[in-house]
Amino acid sequence: MPARPSTRPDPDRPTAIRLRADLPIRGRRARRRTVTAAVATGIVLAGCSSPADLPPGELAADPTCARIIMATPDSLGGLERRSTTAQATTAWGDPAVTVRCGVTPPGPTTDRCLNVENADGTFVDWIALEGDDPDLPEHARQGQGSWSFVTYGREPAVEVVVPVEQVSGQPTAFLVDLAEAVELSTAERFCVGATDIS
Repeated sequence: MPARPSTRPDPDRPTAIRLRADLPIRGRRARRRTVTAAVATGIVLAGCSSPADLPPGELAADPTCARIIMATPDSLGGLERRSTTAQATTAWGDPAVTVRCGVTPPGPTTDRCLNVENADGTFVDWIALEGDDPDLPEHARQGQGSWSFVTYGREPAVEVVVPVEQVSGQPTAFLVDLAEAVELSTAERFCVGATDIS
């Protein structure tokens, strides 16, 4: 019967061969580290909120919308930014204060218009949409209520929806914080009061 080769490491063999004997152990350790990392990643992901589900605006592909969304603050009214499901949108908090760029610009209207002053002294005009307004976005109708605003006289138009749960003072405070980004859309028309000559 032929002699069986020895399975003991030979001290006269080159080091590389001895290291190969350690590979299965390293493989098990690497797999354990991979599994541990995957479990840790799963725990972290489970703790994150899901993306805010928003439909894109009709003109979301307008390049100005990308600039506007990029210019919005990382934190809005103390709420942290969260991801969204649509192009040219962003959101903060849960329930989310949302911004959609590229919505249909409102035409002449008798709805209430708000002039929000920016830090540089310029103004952004916003139309406040009422609960029965046909232009009120579907995602603003959900839940316990919200305030909805859309820029007036700017193309692309920008919509902001503020859930009632996120308001401790005036819902228009969010519009002040967003004015600088929204000004990247050029104003072509302005709101006029009842006594103004148009």
